[in-house]
Amino acid sequence: MAWIESLQRAIDYMEEHLLDDLAVEDIAKQASSSPFHFQRTFAILTDISVGEYIRRRRLSLAAGELCSTDAKIIDLALKYGYDTPEAFTKAFRRQHGMSPSEARKYTGKLKSYSRLGIQVSLKGAEPMQYKVVEQEGFEVIGIKRGFSYGNGENLAGIPKLWDQVNQDGTCDFLLCKNNGPVKGVLGVCVDKSSNQDKQMDYWVGAAYNGETPDGYLKMEIPQSKWAIFEVHGPMPDAMQKVWKQIFTEWFPASGFQHAGTPDLEVYPAGNSADPDYYSEVWIPIK
Repeated sequence: MAWIESLQRAIDYMEEHLLDDLAVEDIAKQASSSPFHFQRTFAILTDISVGEYIRRRRLSLAAGELCSTDAKIIDLALKYGYDTPEAFTKAFRRQHGMSPSEARKYTGKLKSYSRLGIQVSLKGAEPMQYKVVEQEGFEVIGIKRGFSYGNGENLAGIPKLWDQVNQDGTCDFLLCKNNGPVKGVLGVCVDKSSNQDKQMDYWVGAAYNGETPDGYLKMEIPQSKWAIFEVHGPMPDAMQKVWKQIFTEWFPASGFQHAGTPDLEVYPAGNSADPDYYSEVWIPIK
């Protein structure tokens, strides 16, 4: 349970410092995690970025103050992290569907987001099928795109990238070239924050032995101990469900820790919308 307790400490830290200038590095320290892996875990569990959670909570508290006090809108804007009343009004309208002045007049329904509390299930209703294997390092060819994970850009950009590669023939080409130890098209997240603040690379690739084809890049996946989880069902729902099970059920109960190197999503050939489609999640562990 130490893992889930550390994640809750990070959430508590955000709540205690909602009115401060929060840095993801400081938040991640509460969970004894790197900023990259904390942000990714948080997004998997909640379906929103850390920045979006903070924004929603601040605007929920601001709405409460608007309706219960006589505080000036400009003062509330500054209190909740906005440089101008205009920026505050724009963000407030995006969340609540009305302006701060309209909210003060009780002309509509406000949208409030409550403080998060992490809950885990150590006895899942459905068993998780997985195995632990040792795998030598291997090479991956593919394409990559850089994203910021500090503002949630990756959450919107990665699905669009998959739409592109499924339509332009990239996935078909990678499946034809796939002669390495892992069978299927791979989705690979790579932390780049050591030399680029809050940046990550996302690869769509395939395990491949040989010369790098024109127009493609190559990367090395290090030798690792992997926990390999079976995923059964159509994309993307089946994959998202297993990711959440891994972090809410398996990690807290397993005794393993994430090794900090890239995870793999493995998509074999086939119709990913099929109810019986099979795919895998590979997580490096220690």
